[in-house]
Amino acid sequence: MLVGIFDEPTTIGNPDWAFPQYKLLGVEALRLNLYWGGPTGVARTRRPANAVNPADPAYDWSVYDAAVKRAADNRIKMVFSILWTPRWAGPKKNGAPRRMVDLRNFALAAAKRYSGSFRPAPDATPLPAVRHWLAWNEPNNPIFLQPQFKRSGRKFLLWSPRIYAQLCNSVWSGVHLTGFAGEKVACGVTGPRGNNTAWQPRSSVSPIYFLQGMKRAGAKFDAYAHHPYYGHPRETPRTPPPGPRAITLGNIKKFIKELTRLYGRKPLWITEYGYQTKPPDRLFGVSWAKQARYLSQSFAIARANPRIDMMMWFLLKDDARIGAGWQSGLYTVSGRRKPSWAAFRRAPK
Repeated sequence: MLVGIFDEPTTIGNPDWAFPQYKLLGVEALRLNLYWGGPTGVARTRRPANAVNPADPAYDWSVYDAAVKRAADNRIKMVFSILWTPRWAGPKKNGAPRRMVDLRNFALAAAKRYSGSFRPAPDATPLPAVRHWLAWNEPNNPIFLQPQFKRSGRKFLLWSPRIYAQLCNSVWSGVHLTGFAGEKVACGVTGPRGNNTAWQPRSSVSPIYFLQGMKRAGAKFDAYAHHPYYGHPRETPRTPPPGPRAITLGNIKKFIKELTRLYGRKPLWITEYGYQTKPPDRLFGVSWAKQARYLSQSFAIARANPRIDMMMWFLLKDDARIGAGWQSGLYTVSGRRKPSWAAFRRAPK
């Protein structure tokens, strides 16, 4: 099982500090969002003339080139999540592109660039290889994908799994078109819960319901990714969640059973997990000691399950935006180590 950290390319901070920390912690894999569109997107400004060519001048890969080099220097595997639609490709970043072929072409260009043989310049060393990919992020949450439901007469149709199946298949086919051995694309990347109600201000879809919708829509993938976060500070990693809709570590076997029924023995990747601390989060955080204990418990649960191939902790350092960001880091904003730092370092790799 790969043990890793999920961080943002814009919040890694000083790479001269961050990557030595990853190495010291024994991080085996690093997940970053590879933004297709959005404010920091690789292709945010204009449509590429040759979208499958990673050297097209419309692309700016500089942040990611630097990250994969640093990761390779520290023997860390990179996991890229392709996310956000550019304005030239669709009406909003958290909506589907007008043409799914545009997303497929970007995924193909990204997989070519990080194939292990691509040279950014004729005399340059080939960029390191990336073999683990994710399609989007938490598409059962309207923050990341809209719409979740669509009105049809007096009824509402479950819509986000249909859209997402196309996003998933576009990334899956684009990455595999390179023909390189060992490429793996995980889809789903689902959040832990959903309300399954179209009329609420923030309509969302529960993970199992979403997975079933993906199957009906014909989604293809090599692994399924999920984020089994706790729902209340009183929940430990082993606590089953209240109600039938949430999938946390406490009932992850229930989800694996349904995944097996629909797709066979596909691997499960946990690509985002963590406990916030109090301080600084007074509402959703747990004590520093509990965070460390729960980190050890959660990695033990994942390691004991033969279907779980990957476990990512979110994140290395607390977000400075108290109440808006996430404070599950192994470091405080000021750089102080929490007890969870040592717990992560002790986790078997």
